[in-house]
Amino acid sequence: MAYSDFSIRKAKENFNLTLVEGGSFFPKIEPLAPSPYLVEFLQESIPLAIAMGSEKARSELIISPILFEMRKILDRKISFFSGEEFTVDPTVGLNGICDFLISKSPEQLIIEAPAVVIVEAKKENIKGGLGQCMAEMVAAQRFNELSQQLTQVVYGIVTSGNLWTFLKLEKQTVTIDLTDYLIPPVEKLLGILVWMIKNT
Repeated sequence: MAYSDFSIRKAKENFNLTLVEGGSFFPKIEPLAPSPYLVEFLQESIPLAIAMGSEKARSELIISPILFEMRKILDRKISFFSGEEFTVDPTVGLNGICDFLISKSPEQLIIEAPAVVIVEAKKENIKGGLGQCMAEMVAAQRFNELSQQLTQVVYGIVTSGNLWTFLKLEKQTVTIDLTDYLIPPVEKLLGILVWMIKNT
């Protein structure tokens, strides 16, 4: 069993999670202006990635450039990993590949705690990725505990590139923000991403 085997129900039952569904759990967050380079890049890349249709295209042409921009805004004091093996406890299925993982450690060669944001890329089916993201968030929480880098919250994101859904794990409660966050524009999304890193 691996992260990709988890449905919402299976993650909830296996890890004894409480699920809360609702509106935005973010406070009022100021949008952040993207660099002219990102604006120009996304104008070309978003329609191309959607036309190509694959998760790989969406990851490379939309998600990765936005996370790279977030890292620049935060003065490269964080690290993010793409397609990295993240095995925490294979006995309970907490093993496999994370599409993207963000750590508050600046080290880029290996994943160091605290892992604070998990990003799961999906072609279209956002709901189908929620269980997998929940399991990866539990893994990040346990990874931080094992490394004695406790964080109060781990955030999760399931995205098709242009549609972003946010999750929050506190202790054993997963809150799913059922608000649809669409890009373009990217300013609000950048504000949320930077806020999440600063507030974990």
